[in-house]
Amino acid sequence: MDIPSAVASLRRAYLFSSSKETDLTEIVSKSEVKKYEAGEYLFWEGDPPEFFYLLTEGRVKVMKHGSLGRETVVAFFSPGDIFGEVAVLENKPYPASCQAVAGTEVLTISRKTFNNFIERNPAVAMAMVAILSARLREAQSRLHDMAGERVEQRLARTLERLFSKIGSELPFTRQDLADMSGTTLETTVRFLSRLKEGGIISSRRGLVIIKDDVKLRLLAEGPPDIA
Repeated sequence: MDIPSAVASLRRAYLFSSSKETDLTEIVSKSEVKKYEAGEYLFWEGDPPEFFYLLTEGRVKVMKHGSLGRETVVAFFSPGDIFGEVAVLENKPYPASCQAVAGTEVLTISRKTFNNFIERNPAVAMAMVAILSARLREAQSRLHDMAGERVEQRLARTLERLFSKIGSELPFTRQDLADMSGTTLETTVRFLSRLKEGGIISSRRGLVIIKDDVKLRLLAEGPPDIA
């Protein structure tokens, strides 16, 4: 990636949207572009927070590893998203692992570079607070879903969240959706089939298309009833 392209990618991220081009150019000049194949790990839970990342191409998932080896997907990130910044800001080990889902390109920004930049740009610090607040609200919402709602409603909420962030075409497999909702592949397949029968979604390999977001929102808000 050349410097102008990297600067443009940084500016598309909310965190840097109000930054001066000269400041972004300085960040890029001190950063490094790295590429990963599908299945490769960008970092592991417990690793020291040397960098945070701007995703420029591809897709990654962040997950926790349980004591029995089970993975719990915490989040997916798409081009333009930043991740790993919380650990860098706190200077504490990464709280989860990050794996490339497809061929992926990232801009890696070191903790030193980022901290120096924030010191000179208080607006970026405020933007970081807004991002962290939004992620906290989302995490609280997911915990509520996992604790007190039926599996079908959790799946509907997962689809609704992804729709609000990405749009009608969701580039996720059925296993991805099951992992994000804390349920099994079999349950997810059955539920998606019901949604297709109800005209709420269509799908093809690795892609779910939301056709009726109003009905989907109703399912997410209350007991599922597709009929």
